[in-house]
Amino acid sequence: MSVKAFELVPAVERELLMGDKARINIECIECCGKHLYVGTNDCFIHHFLLEEHTTPKGKLAFSAEKLLHKYLGLKKPVNELKAASALDRLMVLCDNTVTVVDMVNLEAVASGGARIKGVLSFCVNENPVNGDPFCVEMAVIAAKRRTVQIYMVYEDRVQMVKEVSTPEQPCAICLDGYFLCLALSTQYMILNYNTGASQDLFPYDSEEKKPIVKRIGREEFLLAAPGGLGMFATADGISQRAPVNWSESVIGAAVCFPYVVALDEGFITVHSMLDQQLKQTLSFRDGHILQDFEGKVVLASTKAVYVLVPLPLERQIQDLLAGRRVEEALTLAEGAQRNIPKDKFQIMYRRILQQAGFIQFGQLQFLEAKEHFRKGQLDVRELISLYPLLLPSSSSFTRCHPPLHEFADLNHLAQGDQEKVQRCKLFLISYLREARSTEGANGCREDVDTALLKLYAEANHESLLDLLASDNACLLADSAPWLEKHRKYFALGLLYRYNGQDDTALQLWARVVDGELQDSTRSDLFEYVVDFLSFCSNLDLVWKYAEWALQKDQKVGVQIFTRRAVTEDQTGQMSPDAIIKYLHPYQEATLLYLEHQVLDRKVQKEKFHTHLAVLYLEKVLSLLSQSPVPDREVTEAREQLQNLLKESSLYRVQLLLGKLENTELLLERATLHGKLEEHDKALNILVHQLKDFPAAEHYCLWASASQEPSYRQRLFHLLLGVYLDPEAAIAPGDEHAHTVAAVDLLNRHAGAFDALSVLTLLPEAWSLELLRPFLSGALRSAMHARRTSQVALGLARAENLLLKHDRLKYRGGPVLVSEKKGCQLCHNTFTEPDCVCLPGGVPVHTHCAAQRARNSPRKQPSTTPSNHT
Repeated sequence: MSVKAFELVPAVERELLMGDKARINIECIECCGKHLYVGTNDCFIHHFLLEEHTTPKGKLAFSAEKLLHKYLGLKKPVNELKAASALDRLMVLCDNTVTVVDMVNLEAVASGGARIKGVLSFCVNENPVNGDPFCVEMAVIAAKRRTVQIYMVYEDRVQMVKEVSTPEQPCAICLDGYFLCLALSTQYMILNYNTGASQDLFPYDSEEKKPIVKRIGREEFLLAAPGGLGMFATADGISQRAPVNWSESVIGAAVCFPYVVALDEGFITVHSMLDQQLKQTLSFRDGHILQDFEGKVVLASTKAVYVLVPLPLERQIQDLLAGRRVEEALTLAEGAQRNIPKDKFQIMYRRILQQAGFIQFGQLQFLEAKEHFRKGQLDVRELISLYPLLLPSSSSFTRCHPPLHEFADLNHLAQGDQEKVQRCKLFLISYLREARSTEGANGCREDVDTALLKLYAEANHESLLDLLASDNACLLADSAPWLEKHRKYFALGLLYRYNGQDDTALQLWARVVDGELQDSTRSDLFEYVVDFLSFCSNLDLVWKYAEWALQKDQKVGVQIFTRRAVTEDQTGQMSPDAIIKYLHPYQEATLLYLEHQVLDRKVQKEKFHTHLAVLYLEKVLSLLSQSPVPDREVTEAREQLQNLLKESSLYRVQLLLGKLENTELLLERATLHGKLEEHDKALNILVHQLKDFPAAEHYCLWASASQEPSYRQRLFHLLLGVYLDPEAAIAPGDEHAHTVAAVDLLNRHAGAFDALSVLTLLPEAWSLELLRPFLSGALRSAMHARRTSQVALGLARAENLLLKHDRLKYRGGPVLVSEKKGCQLCHNTFTEPDCVCLPGGVPVHTHCAAQRARNSPRKQPSTTPSNHT
């Protein structure tokens, strides 16, 4: 693909060079700074001064001034010219002789040692190994000797320092350091003249085509290979670059990075060293010289001299970008890095990447565009500004100048294609989400977050709430109208809340809950508001919206108070007493709050327990008064009341008993009598009024749950007495039921009764068979209790014995007695080793100690082993 990389500009016109002499032809050229030297076929050297200037149209042009011409007097063509500016000398090859002349007056150096004869061709070492700045290294191909000679050229003499033999006669040469790159008659080779090591490269027939050997960099050469290839070779004999495919008839080549310029019989071709593609072709007739001098490419026909002026790389890159050739432009920019100062290159390269990103963005190649934007460190506002109304009105951003793209806005880019618009918006969402989490949003966070909010709201994107619930920089003045326009009232409330306007947020949400505004973002918005109020530290707001919430739903609204964190300071307007007083008009809410205090938080306050019990009772009575009675609800309400009456011991029992009079809540009344230790009344209600024998039995278990076994025994005896009371007013036919209940009670809880007392109460008419389970259980229980006590007694004795043994062991060693030692009680001597010790370790006879023990029971001698001596 073509690109305009160079322009061919005339430097020395024919008339200035030769006037009207038609037979004069250019043979060689040399350029050193502004000085141009031309060697002709009539043995003349022409010296010109080239001046660069810019035309009114902005193009580079050259004006040449002829300073001097010099006839060498040999009537032979001047074959080669090489300048040594450090020495102010010019090496001239003419008639196989190299002569050193002065660069200014073109006079030969007077010394006879400044001349080399028998030279076929020569070159200057542009990477010299000699450290002398006033010396030039030169390699010479000796004519007809198959050798290469190395010379040191000084101001007034030349000195050969090395001569190297070659396998064949060289015809072209190039020198870099110690490395010679030679074109022999049949092949190319690399030769180290210092070590003599050589490396064959590839074959080449110099008789068919002119060989080309060109140094292009440190220890790297460009060679004309068979098949019309330009091959690159290093001093190690390898190629680190792909070859370029130029013409079969190339007669000259040069490198002007990143391009390889080649000259054939009719054209100048320009290939890229980066991708090896042909980039430009220029017509050039009768050309036979192409050389580069310090980065300046100079060409010559037989009659005139031209300069191939490279267009600025930046202009070339811009031309490629204008042609949508993004990859080529980036490749060219990357290749030019080594020739441009680092700071300047980074600025240029970032802009190129940004431009490339916008080109690919316009082609909907979003992945590539994102990568180029990222690498190019694009100011994200350049991208946002393409989307109408996304940048905040307060933004001070102005687009880059010159512009990075040709689009006025997204509508211009999409040309009415709505699908393309939507794809671009989705891309921007993705790009902004990544940019806000990196340094790409530094300095413009407000612009980025506000734009992202607008895109989310417009697309009904699920991430809108995540954005507003997290740390963000959305501008309220721009975002609020946008959210309101798209009916995102919940999100707008979050925005107000983030900006510290909680009251405004709550007003907005309340209007949505009340149906004044339509927003389906959250179906549980009312619960969300309640939750917000339950954690809100602004108590004025809490009280302001609590009434609204309670009127809406008492069950949910009371959570404002029940879910609040419990603090040590429960005084003031948020104390439980103040809340209960506030909730008084809302019975259901009051009930739920008291349940929270009593059942969940286990607050031990009599008034809370009493109040809750009264509310439970009122609820039950209210349900019972309905017609028809909701049985399931009544059952649940009574269970709540009964559980509270049984579990709590803080409520006012007499107050509740007074409220239960003349009601059908007999089970509750029985529980209250139990709280007053009026068990006989409770059991009479359960047995005679309710006729609920299991409830009576359960009552005994409940009432004695945390008491001694004797307390439970007393309750069971009391219940048995109620069953068997002959004076009780029992309806006809209930006697048998009472008997069965009494027998069941005895048989189930035989171990809880005092069997002897029970037997005195039982009617004589009851058979043993009827009471056999009871008697068996009572006997087993008694036996178990006796045996258990015996085991406990035995264990206690054993433990006591062990403790005594440990005590004796602790006291020390044996007690010594002998026939000469007397008893401290009877004063007789010991005849047997058996003895006991009094406190203090004094030995006495066993019978004396026993006698003393009988006389003084409290003093028990201790026994210990003794040794008789």
